[in-house]
This record gives sequence, structure tokens and C-alpha cells, in this order.
Amino acid sequence: MEGRRRKKTRNAEGEGPEGAAERAPRRPRTPDEERDALLAYAFRALAGKALTETELRTRLARRTPDAELAELVIRRVQELGYQNDAQVARAEGQRRTVGVHRVRQTLKTRGIAPELITDTLDARDPDAEQEAATALLSRRWAAFARKRDPRASAYAFLARRGFPGGVIWAAIHAQGELPEPDDAPSFDEDLEP
Repeated sequence: MEGRRRKKTRNAEGEGPEGAAERAPRRPRTPDEERDALLAYAFRALAGKALTETELRTRLARRTPDAELAELVIRRVQELGYQNDAQVARAEGQRRTVGVHRVRQTLKTRGIAPELITDTLDARDPDAEQEAATALLSRRWAAFARKRDPRASAYAFLARRGFPGGVIWAAIHAQGELPEPDDAPSFDEDLEP
């Protein structure tokens, strides 16, 4: 076929198709260069997402086998204010679309200290959580109302988002009076003359 170019590939020795010489091997990094490279990586990782100390330590451990160097980088990043577990916990605690159980589980999974988790959960306003659950359910209620058992579907929906049972039942009752499954009209009643 005309017009197609052959892909330039290297053989096992690293030589190109024309027999180009191998590249010169890289010189090993100095400890300062290694530290700077790891610090730059930490800043890039934190620029994408607010990470906990545990998450950052895990990422740095993948980059370097030197635990002391990773610890030095973590301390420097914290000293500069780029990483703070309290800020991460506060941000997670302020999410309105999830309940207290989901916040607790997320913070545990992300490696936040138990005392900080307790402080974060204590700072959540129960009335705001109730309002959030009610608002979330009211936006989705039309879809639940078409289901066979709207209460069960609504309960499962909010429970998956970490809301406690008392908050869920109050949100369901706020949607208005629902017919009990036994009181629901049957199709046979409509067919009688």
C-alpha cells in the first residue's frame, strides 16, 4: 500500500531500524534530586484530590522504597499546608447528599484518626441531615411512587447513602400519606359494573 509508513521499532538491544546506537544510560539521581522529584509528585497528587496522610503515604510508598524519604516529604507537605487530615474530614462531613453512616465509613476507609472522625460526626447538624434526606427523596419520589413498594425502595435508596433509619422514616413520611400495601386499590375493583 502506498502512503503507509512503517513504524519505527527498536529491537531487543534498543537499536532502531537503522542500527542507531543505544542511548546512554541515565545517571542515578542524587538524594536531593530524589527528594525533589518525590516532593513534586506529592504536589501533583494533592493538586488532583485532597488526600489524607495515609493515602499520600501509600502513593509515595509506590514511588520510593525509602520510608524515611517518604516521611520527610509528607512532613514538608503538611508544613506548607498542602495536606491536612482535619480539612479532609471537615469537607467529607459537610457533604449533604450522604448520611452520617456513609461519612463515618468513608473517613475510616481513607485512614482518618478515630478522634477526628468523632469530632467530624459531632459537628454535623441533625436537622440539616434530615432536611437533606427529605430534599433528596422528594427529587426522586416520582420514580419510587411507580414501584410496587415505594417505601421499601425509598428506604433502601437512603440507606445506601448512609442515612440512619429514623431520618429515613421521617423523610418518607414527609412525602405525604401513602396507601398501605393492603389498602391499595386492586384492578378487580375497576372491572366490576
